[in-house]
Amino acid sequence: MGAMLIDSHCHLNYPGLAEDEAGVVARARAAGVTAMISISTREAEWADVIAGAERHADVFATVGIHPHEADAHPDTDTARLIAAAAHPRVIGIGETGLDYHYDRSDRARQRASFRAHIAAARETGLPLVIHSREAEADTVEMLEEEAGKGAFPFLLHCFTGSAWLAGRALALGGFISLSGIVTFRSAGKLQDIARELPAGRLLVETDAPFLAPVPFRGKVCEPAHVATTARFVAGLRDETSDELMARTAENTLKLFRKMAV
Repeated sequence: MGAMLIDSHCHLNYPGLAEDEAGVVARARAAGVTAMISISTREAEWADVIAGAERHADVFATVGIHPHEADAHPDTDTARLIAAAAHPRVIGIGETGLDYHYDRSDRARQRASFRAHIAAARETGLPLVIHSREAEADTVEMLEEEAGKGAFPFLLHCFTGSAWLAGRALALGGFISLSGIVTFRSAGKLQDIARELPAGRLLVETDAPFLAPVPFRGKVCEPAHVATTARFVAGLRDETSDELMARTAENTLKLFRKMAV
């Protein structure tokens, strides 16, 4: 029996994966993946994402609204998030956050949505799954301000930020997840950060169907590929693959406590 291995962030309901959900899950299991967290990005897909988690004992769900979708959800409501999160297969809030790279939604609207999600995470105790792209200062300012109102668990997913962002998040008790991007040749700075992250705060993910790791880059990413990313990160950190897989799985269960219930 190999180590546990958890894909902490994938989108099983997205095109590229949804057409062959059973095959995608089976290939993940064959690659040693013991659990997958299927992340929602808009309210209309909550039911689909939860249904996927109901179909497979090793798939779990989150409820949230991606910053790209903030304009389409002008009334993001903490109470609705909390109500949806009561479902036994829902283990997290998000993904939420700030994306100033694409600016697909108004920045003030993104910030309001992010605050509504933070309040839901604080109220439920479920971890917040955060997307932050080219919005580091505002992300940190909001996290620090909101932490002052009461603690909430959180994860910076698909981390591609600076050492400064990582440090501020870690100081607030946050966790950091690495995706296949860390395997890219252009990711030298991210690889340096990956070497230094505290062992107890590190997770791995695919963000499937996006961001397939080398050598699958350019192809549809699947949760099975988290094994490739885990092996690469283990090499960066001079750890065995089994050690890295087991510890990141342990960290995922520590953060997403409802998985273990």
